[in-house]
Amino acid sequence: MAKKILIIEDDKFLRELIAQKLLNEKYDIAEAVDGEAGVKAAQKEKPDIILLDLILPGIDGFEVLSRIKSAPEISNIPVIILSNLGQKEDIDRGLKIGATDYMIKAHFTPAEIISKIKSIIGE
Repeated sequence: MAKKILIIEDDKFLRELIAQKLLNEKYDIAEAVDGEAGVKAAQKEKPDIILLDLILPGIDGFEVLSRIKSAPEISNIPVIILSNLGQKEDIDRGLKIGATDYMIKAHFTPAEIISKIKSIIGE
């Protein structure tokens, strides 16, 4: 059965680019364009992994991550933060809240993001 990946990203171009690459790799995709929708999608879809942007409309990615990690039924889902926020304090904060990894958008290609997903979910 295909692994499901939830992409919480408000940038339509980037979200669709990543989704297309993941679909090409035979993953199931769920998408959310803001923080509230992202938390709801995580609860409904129970994905195998979540890609999370930090700068989102409504609640930000740190709050999304906190809510996911404090909800017992979804707290074990690995979350990769995918953000343009590259300051050490942002990275430390994300990892402290419970992100599995933190990738700065400008530093990684979609192919590298997919490699990271595969390494985390054991593909």
